[in-house]
Amino acid sequence: MNKSSVSLRVLLAVLACAAAFTSTAARAADLAGSVQCAGKPIAGSTVTLFAAGTGAPTQLGQGKTDDQGAFKLSFTDAPADTVRYIIAKGGTPAAAADKKPNDALALLSVLGTSLPEKVTINELTTVASAFTAARFISGEAISGKPLGLRIAAGNAPNLVDPATGTWGSVLLDPLNSTQSTTLANLNTLGSLISAFATVADDDWRARFLKAATPPTGVTPKNTLEAMAGIARAPWAAPEDLYALFDQAYPQPEDGSRRSAPFVPYLAYVPDDFALSLRFAGGGVYSAARLMFDGEGNLWSGQNWMAGSQSGVNKSIGGGVVKLAPNGTALSPAITGFTGMGIDGVGWGTAVTLDKVWATSFNGKILLLDFDGKPAAEESDLPFKEKLLGLMGIGVAANGDVWVADGVGNKLVYFPGGRLKDGKIVEVAGLKSPFDIVIDAQNRVWVSNSQSDTVVRFPADDPSKAESFRVGIGVRALALDSKDNVWVASNMDLTTPPPVIPDGVSIMEQFKIAADAMVKYIEGPPTRTTGAINMIRPDGTQPAPMGFTGPAINIPWGLNIDGNDDVWFGNFWARSVVLMAGDDTKGHPAGTKAGDIIHVFQSGTIQMITDVAIDPAGNVWAANNWNLVEAAAGNNPARPTSTWGGGSGITVIYGVAAPVQPPRMGKVRKL
Repeated sequence: MNKSSVSLRVLLAVLACAAAFTSTAARAADLAGSVQCAGKPIAGSTVTLFAAGTGAPTQLGQGKTDDQGAFKLSFTDAPADTVRYIIAKGGTPAAAADKKPNDALALLSVLGTSLPEKVTINELTTVASAFTAARFISGEAISGKPLGLRIAAGNAPNLVDPATGTWGSVLLDPLNSTQSTTLANLNTLGSLISAFATVADDDWRARFLKAATPPTGVTPKNTLEAMAGIARAPWAAPEDLYALFDQAYPQPEDGSRRSAPFVPYLAYVPDDFALSLRFAGGGVYSAARLMFDGEGNLWSGQNWMAGSQSGVNKSIGGGVVKLAPNGTALSPAITGFTGMGIDGVGWGTAVTLDKVWATSFNGKILLLDFDGKPAAEESDLPFKEKLLGLMGIGVAANGDVWVADGVGNKLVYFPGGRLKDGKIVEVAGLKSPFDIVIDAQNRVWVSNSQSDTVVRFPADDPSKAESFRVGIGVRALALDSKDNVWVASNMDLTTPPPVIPDGVSIMEQFKIAADAMVKYIEGPPTRTTGAINMIRPDGTQPAPMGFTGPAINIPWGLNIDGNDDVWFGNFWARSVVLMAGDDTKGHPAGTKAGDIIHVFQSGTIQMITDVAIDPAGNVWAANNWNLVEAAAGNNPARPTSTWGGGSGITVIYGVAAPVQPPRMGKVRKL
């Protein structure tokens, strides 16, 4: 090797070192902010910035607050595919009566993949972050799959702005701020943290930590763990938590405002402390089936066009909408995505690894890419036979796609999802087929909306069809991880079935069925109806008559979470219901399959069709109808004639076990 070669190598090494140093220096940064409690500073709080990923969190930087609650810490860049969060622990709150440090005070803000110029860490950021990241918090650590963590971080600012520590823009939207108790729930929970650090005694603190303990969890040691416990089961102890709030900030005898630091607060004992938000725009109106793609974006076909006076008598069909994981509308306003002749989407929305499928009331099929552009043309469909009212779409784990013709009583099959290979499949026992799932044995299950049966057949031999009796007016199907099929039926087997003529349109079917169910429920006497059934892979049913009861009233959509628990939408009762699944964990002793764990209701929850669980454990609910008179009346009142379809899609944060999208075959835990 000559002298010039050596010199060149030395020069290159020096340049490489300089570049590495420059890169490292560029990644170093400072983060400034403040830590507050009850609107006043916390002095001497230890502030630590972390990066959350699949393993243990990585500490990026640490500092302490000064007497004004301010801090500035230097940190290094986060590892790839991680989410940053910050914890402020301990310190002396200026608002505390005893002016003593409180080591059990821990505050949180989940910041995401990018940081604001300044941050505020307080009670409200703690509540918002604990609820959106509830499924990833263990003690004081946050970890999980990158997709779920990103979704959690992206939703926290909807509730509370991490820069200011005040309410987020979505919470302040008129769709949410005055339409549900979410704002008051958030403020009341924030006030409980304030009380813990400022006005409470040791007995109050002990009772608070006990009330925040999940049903089968351990007692939290600080306010962060407590809030995460409440977030995972906000129905567990609402009376106890509200009593603690009432004790800390008693109502003056003259009825004037309490001294709680955040207003508005709850005036009455809540049924739960759930935090939910409603999202609209992008053509959302009368949402039906909800499906997530591999990045956590929500796709849903809409029965009717937003802003129209549509109902079962006269209608203008809606398109397909796309919402980002944080609820931001990504589809065109009013119309949503359209194409290939579709005019209104019923139960027919599905997502595969590379496409979005939608079927229409008018017998058309739409394929979209993930940008919402049509991925085919009508002429690509190989059928000469006219299709009628198309409904549910089932996607197998191997990519096969099955479509239900709800008027023609047949199925359409696309092997591997290939449009050009599509064919019509006749199956015995179909009666207005509605939904489809394909189990791990490649058996196709089809629900019959004009009957009380579910049909099952091997995908390669439809002649071997067999039927299983469930409820009446069978709607959604879902597969848990054990390959049990869960079934939602509008009516239980004791309800007189509506008489629906063969060959009538989907809208006419809805009209006749709705009229019959309303008359039965409203009585006299007033009643509830509906059933949830579980069919094991061997065809047996632990409850042949289905799981029924007053908490179940015209169930429609149904899905399974990562814990194998069952979530369904109660259409008539305007509620979302959590039901214990087959031998699931985390419930009180003695809980068995079919037991109702909790019923969620809110001013932003209307007449629900579908419910779906995302990779962060949030439950999305499709507001399909709102005002029955506008949706089904022959001559609706004009001021409310656009209220037939439901308004927006509502998300309940952190209450379910996360699920891996897209939904192809049985549920997959994230």
